[in-house]
Amino acid sequence: MSNLEPKADIQKLIKKKQFAAINQELEQVEPTEAATMMVALSESDQQAVFKAISSDIISKTFKHFPHHIQLNLVRSLEIDKKKMAEVLNKLTPDDRTAFFIELPESTREDYLSLLAPKELESAKQLLSFPEESVGRLATTDYVAIRKSWTVEQALRHIRRFGRDSETINVIYIVDENWKLLDDIRLRELLLAEPERDIESLMDHRFVALDASEDQENSIRIFREYDRAALPVIETDGTLIGIITSDDILDVVEEEATEDIQKLGGVEALDDSYIETPLSTLIKKRSRWLAVLFIGEMFTATAMGYFESEIAKAVVLALFVPLVISSGGNSGSQAATLIIRSLAVNEITLKDWWRVMRREVISGLVLGGILGLMGFLRVVVWASAFGLYGEHWMLLGATIGIALVGVVLWGTIAGSMLPFIMKRLGADPAVSSAPFVATLVDVTGLVIYFSVASVVLAGTLL
Repeated sequence: MSNLEPKADIQKLIKKKQFAAINQELEQVEPTEAATMMVALSESDQQAVFKAISSDIISKTFKHFPHHIQLNLVRSLEIDKKKMAEVLNKLTPDDRTAFFIELPESTREDYLSLLAPKELESAKQLLSFPEESVGRLATTDYVAIRKSWTVEQALRHIRRFGRDSETINVIYIVDENWKLLDDIRLRELLLAEPERDIESLMDHRFVALDASEDQENSIRIFREYDRAALPVIETDGTLIGIITSDDILDVVEEEATEDIQKLGGVEALDDSYIETPLSTLIKKRSRWLAVLFIGEMFTATAMGYFESEIAKAVVLALFVPLVISSGGNSGSQAATLIIRSLAVNEITLKDWWRVMRREVISGLVLGGILGLMGFLRVVVWASAFGLYGEHWMLLGATIGIALVGVVLWGTIAGSMLPFIMKRLGADPAVSSAPFVATLVDVTGLVIYFSVASVVLAGTLL
């Protein structure tokens, strides 16, 4: 650990223009800590530091900066094209790709022109893959060997090229056309006899990711096989790179954030909350709010349809919020549970009937519990305060029965909507809690007043 205090000491060194000291201090801390220190500075101080510190420090800390600071960093180096080129060339291929995909096409081309031929080829290859695909996450910094080599030759090769590799825990075996044949752990090589052939160590039981598949699918494969890194191949089996667990952790965070935002009835943000322009934030929130508002209009329509019943028994209106909110809450619970289960592959589309059976039972039991509570509420208030008139017992029965029906319907709707969305090819998280609650509000009113018209017929109605 460095003796550098956050922000305050860096600012003192900046004011004294002691940039060599800043370089020394930043070299002594972990890249994440160095990035945190620089992020805490003002924009002008950041630019001063970026211009002064070495390209090695910048390349190591680059991935830990938010994108807007990465962009400011690179722009601050525009007067020093040589240093800008050094930084871009020293970035790992996956970090460089992550930076480039956020840039406009014209700006990206300007920065690509600064790359060395080998780095340029790698960058263009990774950028050629579809957005959100596994190929966009791959790095070409890995070690590959041939099956015809001996263990001695392989270890010499690893010593020579392993320094620049993202990881050397796993070594990849390829043929002359760079087709992936197998992978082998470094431990196996270290324990094998030096003269032994690599081919004799192969078992052909490797796991690889398809470069064109969705990044979200790679999370499941990493979790299932418990690997620190996995190779990425083209459809013809050609090895193009590897993905490491730190990249997958970033994907996990992004996917979880996106799902949480959708569950809250918000379109997923492309950037962090603070980095998202206010106009974009309003636009993404207003779309769902407008949809939900239109849905709630049907609630008003349903209320209007039962206007005569409400006029005859105004007391029914008192319990509308109680009944429909219970349905919305139960539906939101069910939707949240099923969306998460689908996301982590605990259940699949074929499990819909099993889920339906469970939720029908759950809905009846939960509805019965809330129905009993609602009935007792009417009984206690009627007995203690003389409320609800002479037919309070029938009113209590209406509330109790309606709650069973509304909660049952909310539970079924909340659990089945994610399946429907997934079957249609949409993200199940789109069937968010607010969406389910709005749907159940409308139908809950119909159930409530339908029950009331039957139970209270000839009395209040």
